[in-house]
Amino acid sequence: MMLGANITDAGVEYRVWAPQHVHCRVIIADAHGERTLAMTTDTEGVWSVTDPLSSAGSRYAFLPGDEAETPDFWSRYQPDGVHARSEVVDPSRFVWTDTAWRGITADKAIVYELHVGAYTSAGTWDALIGQLQALQDLGATVLEIMPVAQCPGTRNWGYDGVYHFAPANYYGTPDDMRRFVDAAHEHNLAVILDVVYNHFGPEGNYSGRYSPWYLSETNTTDWGPALNWDGPHSDMVRMWALANIGYWVTEFHLDGFRLDATQAMIDSSPESIVQELGTHAREIAGDKPLILYAEDGRHDIARARPAPHGDGMDGVWADDFHHEVRVHLTNDSEMWLQYYDGTITNIADTIRDGFSPTTFAKGDHLAVADSDLASAFVHCLQNHDQVGNRPLGERLHHVINLDRYKVASALFLFDPETPLLFMGQEFAASTPFCFFTDMPSELGRQVTEGRRKEFAGFPAFQDEHLRDTIPDPQEESTFLRSKLRLGERETHAGVYALYQDLIKLRREHPAMQSVDRRDCEAIALSTEMLRVHRRGNGQEILLLANFGPETSVGVEAGWEVLLSTDDVKYGGSGQALNNTIPARTAVILGASSY
Repeated sequence: MMLGANITDAGVEYRVWAPQHVHCRVIIADAHGERTLAMTTDTEGVWSVTDPLSSAGSRYAFLPGDEAETPDFWSRYQPDGVHARSEVVDPSRFVWTDTAWRGITADKAIVYELHVGAYTSAGTWDALIGQLQALQDLGATVLEIMPVAQCPGTRNWGYDGVYHFAPANYYGTPDDMRRFVDAAHEHNLAVILDVVYNHFGPEGNYSGRYSPWYLSETNTTDWGPALNWDGPHSDMVRMWALANIGYWVTEFHLDGFRLDATQAMIDSSPESIVQELGTHAREIAGDKPLILYAEDGRHDIARARPAPHGDGMDGVWADDFHHEVRVHLTNDSEMWLQYYDGTITNIADTIRDGFSPTTFAKGDHLAVADSDLASAFVHCLQNHDQVGNRPLGERLHHVINLDRYKVASALFLFDPETPLLFMGQEFAASTPFCFFTDMPSELGRQVTEGRRKEFAGFPAFQDEHLRDTIPDPQEESTFLRSKLRLGERETHAGVYALYQDLIKLRREHPAMQSVDRRDCEAIALSTEMLRVHRRGNGQEILLLANFGPETSVGVEAGWEVLLSTDDVKYGGSGQALNNTIPARTAVILGASSY
């Protein structure tokens, strides 16, 4: 059931859930002038009225009870921001051309996470369309878009959204977003959206003017009150979320979702809201496969197990691989990295089990079973959290030797778990990815202060004056410096070619198509070297990764070199192997043809 403004044969029907108010009106402005209409309610507290004069482009707001003029919490578009009137949208006007698109299944996912505003200099959907050919040429199969729900101001990571049906106006119109998805499908790229159902943003959230029942009376999150998934009147809140996820599938042809911080979607219902969202989205999608990922800070693999033993997601974000590799390469120990050892043995075990043995020791999650597919664990070397939640937004390749970064990249893309790339890592982007917001002055000051206090535990920033050098999230320059320089695909051509070839090998080699974790063996050969052996479809493929400064054990007999990160093509020395693995080099071995 869609609330908000919906175009019908009789005009536009305006509907709003305001159960505790005794009257409600809607104010409308368009070419017919400004008018205010009284609304009538049903037994659920949903107020409605149909206006025959309204059409796409009409601006409107509600007057719930004695409250002031209030934007529509279910708005499809906020052209003038979070505090202004909403705009009627006609989704049927857009002409789709993707009828031949059949979608992508999770076992074929090579995920590429990006931020619309920071990907191009223009930071719009239309500008992003111009990059689709390059993304297809890279070999990505799934584009994961950071949240686009309307946030305050003109720039944001997206996790402060307050209008979950309204694509952010700073990226373009709703039809611009549809045009992007349509074009992505033409390039055989699935589009999945990061959605936030665990909290509302701190600025521009008008849900409370309509009903206090959107928020839980008892549960809280790190970002404020939790949503009401299981308390009194939660049925309407669940309906809001189900309508939202269905809206993105039907009106924007999206191919899946990443559910943010599901551990904060606190729900004691017999069927969790996470499970219900996934079931509903798949029902709406029909025969087209959807890809559904959950982020869960508890490392809960049950999110990716079928009901009734789990929530039916395709996978969970599993940052343990990143943590173990980063600690090995950098010796970092701040924040969550303090719990990881970074040994080659731990890296090998994480490849085998999806999660790190360090996390198992902490008792953070259920034991992984043989039936848990490798594709159910989403691994990364970089993502928006692991880059942007560092003080300077520095990327892994900014702080380590580039040859070791190439070894880590080969290991990452050879790993049987689902790979997630973060925009720019494929060409060793020189730009950081910083945390950025555009909040009103007082709230913005709190964001800046809180951000700097958060990093007081970092050895390099224990001095207050040094913390002042951390980029201010509120400054536009912090956002601008986070934009990619896409010309670096050419100037950093060696790393870019390596990523293209690694992805091509992953997509085409028969032994790399198996997502059965039992078809992968990973073992430490020394404190700087590991061996990963994959089997599938009657073939085998082997990776030897040497992170150390010394030449290591020889290439095993009976194998042919398919790829070496030290190849001249990738900016390496081209040193002959001579049955050895050079320092800071990864070699992939297999049959001569496949």
